[in-house]
Amino acid sequence: MLDDKPKADLATHRVTNQPPPFENINLFETDHALQDAVRHFSTAKHENHLTTLGSQCGNATTQLLVQQANQNPPSLHAFDQFGHRIDEVAFHPAYHDLMKLGIESGVTAVAWLGAEDGHVVHGAMMILLNQSDAGVTCPMSMTYASVAALAKHPTVGEPWIEKIRAQSYDSRCIPAPQKSGVTIGMAMTEKQGGSDVRANTTRAVPDGSTGYRITGHKWFCSAPMSDAFLTLANTDKGLTCFLVPRWTPDGERNAIHLMRLKDKLGDRSNASSEIEYHGAWAERIGEEGRGINTIIDMVQHTRYDCALGSTGGMRATLTQALWHTTHRSAFGHRLIEQPAMRSVLADLIIDYEAAVALALRIGASIDATTDSDADTALMRIAIPAAKYWICKRQPAFVYEALECLGGAGFVEESPLPRLFRQSPLNAIWEGSGNVIAIDILRAIKREPDCIEALYAELSPALGRHLHYDRLVTKLKSVLSEHEVRQENARGIAQSIALALQGAALAKCAPDFVFESFCAQRLAADQPGSLYGSLQPGVATDELVKRSASEAL
Repeated sequence: MLDDKPKADLATHRVTNQPPPFENINLFETDHALQDAVRHFSTAKHENHLTTLGSQCGNATTQLLVQQANQNPPSLHAFDQFGHRIDEVAFHPAYHDLMKLGIESGVTAVAWLGAEDGHVVHGAMMILLNQSDAGVTCPMSMTYASVAALAKHPTVGEPWIEKIRAQSYDSRCIPAPQKSGVTIGMAMTEKQGGSDVRANTTRAVPDGSTGYRITGHKWFCSAPMSDAFLTLANTDKGLTCFLVPRWTPDGERNAIHLMRLKDKLGDRSNASSEIEYHGAWAERIGEEGRGINTIIDMVQHTRYDCALGSTGGMRATLTQALWHTTHRSAFGHRLIEQPAMRSVLADLIIDYEAAVALALRIGASIDATTDSDADTALMRIAIPAAKYWICKRQPAFVYEALECLGGAGFVEESPLPRLFRQSPLNAIWEGSGNVIAIDILRAIKREPDCIEALYAELSPALGRHLHYDRLVTKLKSVLSEHEVRQENARGIAQSIALALQGAALAKCAPDFVFESFCAQRLAADQPGSLYGSLQPGVATDELVKRSASEAL
């Protein structure tokens, strides 16, 4: 006979003192640092668009898509069921939804639509999108940056640029002329050279008509389902830039063979591959033998996006730390109210404030380079300096934010493990630390106008803080006393980046943010080894209140 007595409640306990889900948060409206930088370096007419995107990036639906895209990584299908070579990568539908969100919001196109502040708006959008998923922003970044190279050869490049400007995501694997929009990838480095592209062995020979045939391998080809790839290959005149479409002009699959997908530490939603060209058809971009010169502007834009990506990654982890510490208590007080935790949070906030200010200041200079030689010269060292420093700071930043959550930040249900695995990427992509630092030294030695532009950028903030003045004075001394040697490259890159961050904060942030940055980051010419050890003069309460807004 069945027991018909009421069953006892099987729940073992009632869950308390845990934060609610971090979802349906507008990532733009709650970010005063980003808002201030956008307002200073662009026009207010973009704020409604950024507010909409901030809502989309922070809503629960998008967060579910991010989980799905990362839990179901792409897979390679080299052949179809009948044995035909197809070289296609299959993605989870969530990946395509995220790509659609970014591209149709305009992240790849806004900088090229004629707006005077398009690169600033692109920068703000990248910071927001990277707070959702950094993997999908990789193909978006390459597509955005490709316009700088494609524009150098309008006969070949303009049809592709028009497809980029269309702001349409079309995931179909069909010839580009039949698509509403396109994405562009890059295939530059090879096994034997890496960043030293002059060691490339891939060859290109004329096909007897207007094109070339390329044969060789590429060690890294990100976003291999792109509609075309900018690539470097040698001709009889030297290293040359080419555009290699997935489909030939006669509608056949091009001989781009995907050998395998990379099994990466992070960036799981995005595919990166090794490829081989087996006589692939291509069109030349730029002058023959001048491949590096052709792609240099594109590289500047992807390096800008590296800094933006790390800035977005910082904010993503900072908001998690602020959310958790706001809603969880220990020893009788909320975590965010406890002095030791507030010191850690304030220190993290200083880094984010400085990163976002410099990132969008660079966007403003990129917008101005068409008409300003000074901005062009400044960007020659400011972009690599920002890329070097912001990307280097991200892994330690993410770790410290993760620790604010304790054990809850170490389990895979939290986004922190994904963000932590992602955090080293931007420091490696488009030139690792030594490559970037040496590139800065090369610019200093070869282009004196870069130094003049740097001093002009730093001068307006002189007199506002003793530590800032001292850093600028020392930097001038180092650069004028011929101490620009390779063994000093990283220190010089760091000093330039910190000085530029101070100058940017002086332009767009409240005084207490600038003063806190100078006190904490410039007191000893370098940051402390650990977050949370604050120097006198840091406005801890004001920083935390500004970053943990009421909406959080």
